[in-house]
Amino acid sequence: MDVAIVGIGIHPFGRTPARTGLQQGAYAARAALKDAGVEWRDIQFAFGGSASAGSADALVNELGLTGIPFINVANGCATGGSSLISAYNAIKSGQYDIGLVAGFDKHDRGAFNADPKELGIGQWYGEVGMMMTTQFFAMKIQKYMHDYGISTDSLARVSEKSFINGAKNPNAWRREPIGLDEIKSATMVNDPLTKYMFCSPSEGGVALILCRADHASRYTRTPVYLKAASFRSRRFGSFEVFAPSQALQQVDGPTVDASRAAFEMAGVGPKDIDVMQLQDTEAGAEIMHMAENGFCEHGEQEHLLASGATHIDGRMPVNTDGGCIANGEPIGASGLRQVYENVAQLRGAAGERQVPGDPKLAYTHVYGAPGISAVTILQK
Repeated sequence: MDVAIVGIGIHPFGRTPARTGLQQGAYAARAALKDAGVEWRDIQFAFGGSASAGSADALVNELGLTGIPFINVANGCATGGSSLISAYNAIKSGQYDIGLVAGFDKHDRGAFNADPKELGIGQWYGEVGMMMTTQFFAMKIQKYMHDYGISTDSLARVSEKSFINGAKNPNAWRREPIGLDEIKSATMVNDPLTKYMFCSPSEGGVALILCRADHASRYTRTPVYLKAASFRSRRFGSFEVFAPSQALQQVDGPTVDASRAAFEMAGVGPKDIDVMQLQDTEAGAEIMHMAENGFCEHGEQEHLLASGATHIDGRMPVNTDGGCIANGEPIGASGLRQVYENVAQLRGAAGERQVPGDPKLAYTHVYGAPGISAVTILQK
């Protein structure tokens, strides 16, 4: 049983004081329902998640009390991807014909403030500063830059591209281009990452309508098919967010495992992908994830970024909507934002940020604590 995405909806990311996170999720859900031409009463099930804006299943209070089975999903930055995989499996199994996936959040300003005890880590981990994710990611990209010859110019080029793309996205939070020199000379947060190289906790909501592929023509003339959806956690020897120690022998991280599984499931390879959205919690993450997802060799990013290959009109467009750097990261919605963008790209409906050449295959990747990764591959 193949699965299709037939409706998409989004609430603009950023800061919306007049709406709660739940209301932003409902806004996105109504937009997705309208896009698919269905009513809430037609939806047979739902999955959704929110890290700090209440339970996603409370959306029924906004959309209607129909008795629908609505399951909450909580999986860190991979919450959206995990919700999507859950819905994919529910339809693929033959249990349901049509369902909704939703994610939303409304985070406080400032860095996320996690508690080590909740992750099974001693209090010492926070006392030495490692719970501060900006510090962890700075350490990780420092080592990567050393090992593979990546320069600070490459970090700045990632952010510069993100802000260029965000300026073309009416739903992005940061909609002003920022030049390379300003990015490099901005306030240093954790060396080598300046403030314009990080994403920020934010607000927003996204919803998708999924159905059996053989029913897709009932709802849209432009269905997009979910050809693969995979999820992996860390293995012993990979160094990930909130890892309290590092094994002497290193192994590939969960992104490598999730990516390989998705390509195998879809029966395609990295060179077949026309547009990709990769987790960019900070600029270094996008660089590392380009290689971990199989789109280049480690170290090749230096040339690719300098050549403009990852821009919208380049040969491997990355984060065409501005990614997390321009949109911020409302955890429940972030992974679904990537899917929303890829559906828009495959429909040819992305406006100023449309990838040229009639893209047919699109890829999404999310990564988060404590070392988890989710990947999807979409086909029109």
